[in-house]
Amino acid sequence: MEIKIADTNDIPELCGLLSILFTQEAEFLPDFEKQAAGLKKIIEMPETGCILKAVKDNRIAAMANLLFTISTFTGGRVAILEDMVVIPEYRGTGLGAKVLDAVKKKAFEEGCARITLLTDGSNTGAQRFYKKHGFIHSDMIAMRLSK
Repeated sequence: MEIKIADTNDIPELCGLLSILFTQEAEFLPDFEKQAAGLKKIIEMPETGCILKAVKDNRIAAMANLLFTISTFTGGRVAILEDMVVIPEYRGTGLGAKVLDAVKKKAFEEGCARITLLTDGSNTGAQRFYKKHGFIHSDMIAMRLSK
């Protein structure tokens, strides 16, 4: 198994993983064209973030979307972890932990002082996973405005 930065050739397979994730989240519906467009933008603009992929058995078994921004609180760069997904057959094997370790390493190599993430409110399994790996609960509440 190896974890590396995804490229545009990976977009169709990454969209498949996003479909798995989005069907688990009440707020989102999979849309291949939109997901492909978003992935392409991130991959082609590495200053904004990157997509990490874990390749196992000649397929992408997991992915994570790491976005970079500036925080006035930290006075510097921070990361937002979005769209971390492990395909069901590899869950519970330690693959997610390896991907998350790679995410943390990449964010800190990029000079990020903090990594923030959101989970679906009902996804207690993901919340336990992130807490086990050093993330702490925040009292901040996510709010969204769509066009």
